[in-house]
Amino acid sequence: MRFLQIAKIPHKEFNAAVKDGTAGAKLKKIMDAIKPEAVYFTALNGLRTAVLIVDMPDASKMPALAEPWFLTFSGDVEFHPVMTAADLAKGGLDALGKQWA
Repeated sequence: MRFLQIAKIPHKEFNAAVKDGTAGAKLKKIMDAIKPEAVYFTALNGLRTAVLIVDMPDASKMPALAEPWFLTFSGDVEFHPVMTAADLAKGGLDALGKQWA
């Protein structure tokens, strides 16, 4: 199942990695481990943030997706289930609309 993973990275830890020249290598190590379908970097609420699309076939994979951010950068992580347009099309919205109208 696809999830939107949001990893917020505190300034102190990431600034230290930038200053000592390890930020790029640490991010690459996380990406190599997580293997996201897509990843975007931005600032949310003033924090450096990674927004990823990840596959989580079951909940037991959650630690493998979250711990790299926790342990490397003391990051905060959120997961939100998402679907593609094709997934939505299979969701039976028309039938649900009739059932719940």
